[in-house]
Parts: sequence; structure tokens; C-alpha cells
Amino acid sequence: MPKGYWIARVDVTNDEGYAPYAAANPAIFKKFGGRFLVRSGKFEAPEGASRSRNVVIEFPDFATAVACYNSPEYEANIKVRLPNAIADILIIEGYDGPQP
Repeated sequence: MPKGYWIARVDVTNDEGYAPYAAANPAIFKKFGGRFLVRSGKFEAPEGASRSRNVVIEFPDFATAVACYNSPEYEANIKVRLPNAIADILIIEGYDGPQP
């Protein structure tokens, strides 16, 4: 079964207000078997628009990734993020087919 992923692109507008959101996320993600693959590392954007922070979180499967986003814990944490950042979050199923 393919894994599920969150791909998030974020511009933080208030670091102090955003800090509690970032601090709460690891426990929420752990509950759903999530783990960070990318967390605000160095990047280049050779095409298209970008945001200042990029995050990729891997979950055991797509349904679990969706369940994490819709969980009461994360829904409460979204309310912390909203006034302090602009985010694009995509939940996507991984590819589990043949490779080149």
C-alpha cells in the first residue's frame, strides 16, 4: 500500500505566534505514524512560486495522512497557525509502482 504525504509550503508572518504551532505538531504527527522527511531545509525554486518554508511529512498511508489533518488535535492547532502564517498544504498518495 502506498504511503501518504503532506507537502506544505509556508510563509510565517509572526515567528513568536507560530512557535506554539510548530512545537505541538511533532506529537500530533507521531500519533498518526507521521515522520518529517523535509523540515525547512535549504532549497532552490528554479521554476514557479515558492514560500520560505517547505515541509514533507510521510504517513503509513493516504487515509492516515487525511485522518491526521482532520483530527481534533490538528484542527485545534490550525487555529494557532492561521493568524501567524500563510500555508499551502497538499495531502497526496505516494507512488508504489515501477521505477525507471
